[in-house]
Amino acid sequence: MTFKLDPLYRLGAWGAAACMLAICAMVTFQVLLRCLDALLVLVGASRLGYEIGGVSEIAAYLLVGATFLSLAYTFTHHAHIRVTLIISRLPAAARVWCEVACLTVALALCALLSRELIGLVRESLDYGDVSSGLMAIPLWIPQTVLVIGLVLFCVALLEALLATLRQAVTAPSRYVAPGDNDDFGGE
Repeated sequence: MTFKLDPLYRLGAWGAAACMLAICAMVTFQVLLRCLDALLVLVGASRLGYEIGGVSEIAAYLLVGATFLSLAYTFTHHAHIRVTLIISRLPAAARVWCEVACLTVALALCALLSRELIGLVRESLDYGDVSSGLMAIPLWIPQTVLVIGLVLFCVALLEALLATLRQAVTAPSRYVAPGDNDDFGGE
């Protein structure tokens, strides 16, 4: 299946990659500062004592960003784990309708979660919620990244649902599930 909005999903993947790189850079810099302090103590000098405050808190928010921004991209590139033990044994015509049902449920749950998280962002903005860690980070910032990732995932699910539904109505007996023609075997 070809996704027409793949450039949009790739943008989310680039955002996820940027989050991962930022985590890596912060942790590496923090480790280097600690190594420098250890080296200074080893040669008899006093420690510099530099450190990045709130690294673990920022890294946690970036990890959430990396996870949610990559949802649509990994889904459209068949990188999510799919358990097809039962539906792989169904005839193509039945399998396509089973796929439509699964995509419908996934889209409904994702849309509901997105709607509730949008409400949470509004609430965080209204009350001026900030994180309780070392740094007072406004919570609407990581929550907005979460919402963007989920909305992208909803769009990808909708696009997959419409394509699968089109296949179910026009030629159900020729249905090939996503990943069946990949090198991984689709299981």
